[in-house]
Amino acid sequence: MGRQNGGMVGGSVFLVPGRRGGTAGLLCAEAARRGMEVRGDVGGSGSRGQVYWRGGPAAAGRVGAGLGLGLLEPPDDWLVRLPERFIRRRVQLTTLGAARGSAGPAFVKPPREKSFPAAVYPDGSRLPAGPDERTPVLRSEVVEFVVEYRLFLLDGEIAAGSRYAVYGRLDCAPLDTDPRSGAVRRFAADLGGIGLPSGVVVDVGLTAGGRWAVVEANMAWFANCYAASIAGVLDVVLRSAGPLARVAGRDLPFVRDGTTNPFASTTVPPVRVDRGAGSVE
Repeated sequence: MGRQNGGMVGGSVFLVPGRRGGTAGLLCAEAARRGMEVRGDVGGSGSRGQVYWRGGPAAAGRVGAGLGLGLLEPPDDWLVRLPERFIRRRVQLTTLGAARGSAGPAFVKPPREKSFPAAVYPDGSRLPAGPDERTPVLRSEVVEFVVEYRLFLLDGEIAAGSRYAVYGRLDCAPLDTDPRSGAVRRFAADLGGIGLPSGVVVDVGLTAGGRWAVVEANMAWFANCYAASIAGVLDVVLRSAGPLARVAGRDLPFVRDGTTNPFASTTVPPVRVDRGAGSVE
């Protein structure tokens, strides 16, 4: 049987709406192996035990509160607030409307939601139309990553990991078999999950300049596992998307409620701030 927050999960519901391919299918199989009831429909799910979630943020927003879910996610401004030695580039949190007026190329993405494609845009005028102009975005200096890794962190430590890209092209391999595994683990240990919920995904990479840097952080409950161990991935998903009543006190500031001001992280545990070149106000 698996464990979540120190308790057995057998007899609980693992709710996975939509398609069951890829990561979702692997997680369903592992959850069933642990004795969880795997369901795809929302109706009646809460009556058969405590509910855990794997699905998209839009669906979670519609049903999460009604199911009593405590969905953990990183703060929008987490990357901006990291010390420069962890990001190795200039990054700012702004709005889509403000970013439209910027000159020069930049990598622009929503911090968590997928409201438009994360990409290098030649200038602000090339950003896509459609999303609300108040949508928070991260605008960052363009950096070339030689290789990138996805890390599923549980209490700040790697529970599962995978290489997912080499020079921007998909190239997956388990972290344990990668020749840079030791360096990745040392960098992750230094980062230690500061300012993040206890169950989260962090992507890291090696820049063309030979320095390790954080790429971004994401919610574990809607992340591709790539080649990571599915047992470890499920451990992190269960921690990050289970019953609100089981969320530990330290994680309560990270619970998704749809009302958090992304430009004021006053309720989030503080990050050690280095106001160097890596942070743009």
